[in-house]
Amino acid sequence: MVSSIEDQIAEVYWIQKSSLARLNNSSPKERIDKLRSIEKYMLAHKKELFDALYEDFKKPASEVILAELLGVKREIDHICKNLKSWMKPQRVDTPLLLLGTQGYIQPEAKGMCLVIAPWNYPFNLAICPLLLAIAAGNAVMLKPSELSPATSTFIKKMITSLFDRSEVAVFEGDAAVSTHLLEQKFNHIFFTGSPAIGKVVMKAASEHLCSVTLELGGKSPAIIGPAADIEASAQKIAWGKFLNNGQTCIAPDYVYVHEKHYFAFLEFLEKAVNSFYNPENKGIQQSKDYARIVNKRHFARVMHLVEDAKLRGANVLFGGDTDENECYISPTVLTNCNHDMQILQEEIFGPVLPILVYKDEQQIVDQLAKEEKPLALYIFSENEDFTQYILKNTSSGGVVVNDCLIHYGHGELPFGGVNNSGIGKTGGKFGFNEFSNQKSVLVQHSRMMKFLYPPYKLNVRWMLDFILKWL
Repeated sequence: MVSSIEDQIAEVYWIQKSSLARLNNSSPKERIDKLRSIEKYMLAHKKELFDALYEDFKKPASEVILAELLGVKREIDHICKNLKSWMKPQRVDTPLLLLGTQGYIQPEAKGMCLVIAPWNYPFNLAICPLLLAIAAGNAVMLKPSELSPATSTFIKKMITSLFDRSEVAVFEGDAAVSTHLLEQKFNHIFFTGSPAIGKVVMKAASEHLCSVTLELGGKSPAIIGPAADIEASAQKIAWGKFLNNGQTCIAPDYVYVHEKHYFAFLEFLEKAVNSFYNPENKGIQQSKDYARIVNKRHFARVMHLVEDAKLRGANVLFGGDTDENECYISPTVLTNCNHDMQILQEEIFGPVLPILVYKDEQQIVDQLAKEEKPLALYIFSENEDFTQYILKNTSSGGVVVNDCLIHYGHGELPFGGVNNSGIGKTGGKFGFNEFSNQKSVLVQHSRMMKFLYPPYKLNVRWMLDFILKWL
């Protein structure tokens, strides 16, 4: 008799619960061996992964390497290089008042962890949090996205072949499976997805006072300054926007262009798109390097945003070609946009780029102050004063100057959002810390505190007054 998904989850939960002490006390070598086994499997079966991601949304093999495999391999290498030092107790200075004690911070595993992964980078964004959770000594339940079923199947097959379910278990299925998982009493939940679902996850976590890492999204602006290299800026924005068909949480969502560069930027932007996806003039739809929208529901959602913008006065500068049967939307640039349009209020998550014109940077600062804080912000400028003004007067999860997306690949920088765009940070040591409890330990080597015990006679009061004044 096949048990229900609720029963399967409950069974694995208690099996993993009984493994927590063993996992928490595992050595750096044991954890590194587990990470290297994932790397070995991934590289040995990369053709199978290429096929899965192509089946899910025609992701080109080169983009699989660039945005899925390299990210995972980089994370593994970085963790393996540093894990031993991350796991060591960290000595801290002793305040004069506590002379005779010794303090240190001992990282320990949080315990039972849940990772809920998205569909847009379904391998990378499932496996990278898993790597960090394993590195910190946790047991993990992993829920891949049902919207990328072929990749989800690949992940399940890989994890099942490498791990006993007492350490890592994968649960496939729709939102109902996620709901059942969220009912369990986890010690930490790592979720990647939309702010709307992030609130659902956070509410469920609050029932058990469970800590969360929420990697969300939002509307990440790109700002073209008066002193920007316009051709280079256009190329970088075209790459960052249309990679993965615009389905990237840190893709430039829209662009502010200084009025003096408006026409030049649009010209270079169209030139860059054609050089990327239509170099032989056979049509972008024929390009083997251009992915597709994940499904027809998301296709309809993106097209609704475009139609609403057009009804409110936006113009399609180029692009706008579609094929619903293929979930194909060509790289599309909209001009004459304004903030009353839905496309400038909702995260687009597709290959459509609205363009806004500005005269001075204060306009941008004032508008961004009215909106939710974005996951990323991109500044294109060769003028340091302009760059610093934007940096100091805006808030975002991360900033890249004169490029797009690349901060995600920097292992020494924290990656994450602010409030509506995310809570908590990931990547390298920052991700390890998210899955760890930083336990403070203080060892007493003296008996000096006994002089402050009751009864509080005059000599005690004198000593306390002395400490208050001088220490």
